Amino acid sequence: MTNLPPSHYPDIGHLGEDLVAQWLQSTGWIILHRRFSSRYGEIDIIAQYDGQTGEKLLTQQSLLAFVEVKTRSSGSWDAGGRSAITPQKQAKILRTAGIFLAQYPEKADYACRFDVAIVYCQRISKNQTAVIATQEALATSSAAEYKFKLQEYILAAFDSSIDNG
Repeated sequence: MTNLPPSHYPDIGHLGEDLVAQWLQSTGWIILHRRFSSRYGEIDIIAQYDGQTGEKLLTQQSLLAFVEVKTRSSGSWDAGGRSAITPQKQAKILRTAGIFLAQYPEKADYACRFDVAIVYCQRISKNQTAVIATQEALATSSAAEYKFKLQEYILAAFDSSIDNG
């Protein structure tokens, strides 16, 4: 059996990000950017929430979420992606968020939060007849022979100290 070229396989990370972006939108967030990159690194999703529920505005200040998405299969070596958010990775995300705010000064006064989304990915087998019960997912999707579950969304997963100066 020959190995297929990498272009034949779906980009699992991007499909996991798609699920998280769809879930955020369904909960009232506006997706401003996907895969925003700078010389320091990349932020998977940048979303804005204006605090509106019904007709009342809860706050006059909008909130920005800089979201790191970790898509993993079962038995991953890094605790489902949690341990991949090292202090070095956090520093890269913080610097990239600073670049974003410098490029969009109209958003510089927004409250900012750094979230982490944990997505579980499982290949769908044609012979799969039983479904194994797992923790309730926040959202699910299927694409390219894979099933994705947003297992955990960690609000303010790490501290922010953005310095635009």
